[in-house]
Amino acid sequence: MSGVTGGAGMDQGEFRTVLGHFASGLVLVTGLHEGQPAGLTCQSFFSLSLDPPLVAMAPGKSSTSWPKVSSSGSICVNILSEEQEAMARTFAKTGADKFSGVGWSPAANGAPRLQGSLAWLECTIEDVHEAGDHWLVTARVIDLEATHGKPLVFYRGGFGGFTA
Repeated sequence: MSGVTGGAGMDQGEFRTVLGHFASGLVLVTGLHEGQPAGLTCQSFFSLSLDPPLVAMAPGKSSTSWPKVSSSGSICVNILSEEQEAMARTFAKTGADKFSGVGWSPAANGAPRLQGSLAWLECTIEDVHEAGDHWLVTARVIDLEATHGKPLVFYRGGFGGFTA
């Protein structure tokens, strides 16, 4: 243990490195903004509650995509399969034409459901709280579906697959 007690003096690089040892899945959070699809890659996503069915995510405050994705109040969380690494990278970029060549269909709430995703959750945004340099977003799951395949995994700054 380094003896660092936390707070403003904590080394951000070390903080990122240590937390990078926690493997997570990746999602693309999508929505409609002025009738056009919008989306972003999000690694900070988790199940929050079974009753009511809630999920949570933490998009960065500096994201230029999050205001567009969330503008309608309805989103779709697309859980990525191991074949979607290139898509995860594209949606993580600022200003990219993210939906170029991407197959999608509208969920009942209009938010894009991406073809090839391992699963999707159609949601309504419930609450958004400030949390440091991110937003903590809770969303109510309205509908969901899963397919077969393996997840795309994010670990120590890189992408990988899953082997049982």
